[in-house]
Amino acid sequence: MNLNKVFLIGRLTADPQLRTTAGGQSVASFSLATNRVWTDKSGAKQESTEFHNIVVWGRQAEITSQFLTKGSTVMIEGRLQTRSWQDKQGQSRKTTDIVAERVQFGPRPQGGARPVNVAAKIDSDAAAEEIPTINLEEEGEVKPEDLPF
Repeated sequence: MNLNKVFLIGRLTADPQLRTTAGGQSVASFSLATNRVWTDKSGAKQESTEFHNIVVWGRQAEITSQFLTKGSTVMIEGRLQTRSWQDKQGQSRKTTDIVAERVQFGPRPQGGARPVNVAAKIDSDAAAEEIPTINLEEEGEVKPEDLPF
């Protein structure tokens, strides 16, 4: 069995960069910083920061570039992907990106805003339907056939 799955929660180091491929597909990229804090053997607090390259495709890329800014908190669920290329000097280069399959926004830096789940927002945009309501004051009793589920 094989598994290539990544979960990260961190902050953007810069605003996302939105581009469009020759085929017309949207792609956004940004860097995400994650921190790790631990206590070493001598009892001193230690901290390290890792920087991750994130790539988001399609409608999620458009929403990400619209709502995320430098310093935003975000949770990424995705997979690792390594790519290779030749630099201007002809040297072979490699980098590993995280291709986001799901992006969930955290609270805005100003505070108070609800987290936004991009995948759920896309689903709700595609199939926006009115939720039926039950008025208890009219009949006084809830009947099983009145329940919408």
